Amino acid sequence: MHIFYTPDIIAEEYVLNQEESWHCTKVLRLVVGDVVYLIDGKGGLFEAEIISEAKKSVALRVLKTSREYQKRNHRLHIAVAPTKNIDRLEWFLEKATEIGIDEITPVICERSERKVIKEDRLNKVITSAVKQSLQAYHPVLNEAVSFKEFISNTTATHKLIAHCVDGEPRKYIAEVSKPGQDYLILIGPEGDFSPAEIQLALQNDFKPLTLGNTRLRTETAALAACFEVNYLNR
Repeated sequence: MHIFYTPDIIAEEYVLNQEESWHCTKVLRLVVGDVVYLIDGKGGLFEAEIISEAKKSVALRVLKTSREYQKRNHRLHIAVAPTKNIDRLEWFLEKATEIGIDEITPVICERSERKVIKEDRLNKVITSAVKQSLQAYHPVLNEAVSFKEFISNTTATHKLIAHCVDGEPRKYIAEVSKPGQDYLILIGPEGDFSPAEIQLALQNDFKPLTLGNTRLRTETAALAACFEVNYLNR
């Protein structure tokens, strides 16, 4: 099954952009009459037939349309501190997309070692994972924002913060969450959230969360939270 990401599809006929056309004809070696699938990132899955081919322009005719394809019964937003090694953040985005996530916000914390990210590159990683795992919904990647600004502006109702402070009361996701909710989970940097950040989150109705007895890397913790939420909603 060959998948192409077509976020602007609105009609029964569609022309792939230059990059996707080249991949279609030169890498996959597809020809007129072959059937492919298109996803718009908003829940639409389209079965389409190639009606003309060129290296820079492949035209398609939609044969069948599915809306809200494999829509989940919950929504997951993970706000995570960017890792010092950007490859680790890319790994998280790829795997979280495959498992199921709706929104990601890079949050710059007091102990963050990386302050700047390139959203274009990270979005390409997400798009590739969307196509690979046949996801009709494309996760939203927000611009990086400071911890204080994020806390001040969030309107989520079910909010959790995973931190590593020993002796502080924390619960597992399944103990404080129910299936079918709109989840927001905060994951800190390599050095964890600062005490002031944890206190600010708790003052803003975030519930303290544990992901187990071992100390996890940032990207591992974020993926563990993603897995637990999806398992809870299975």
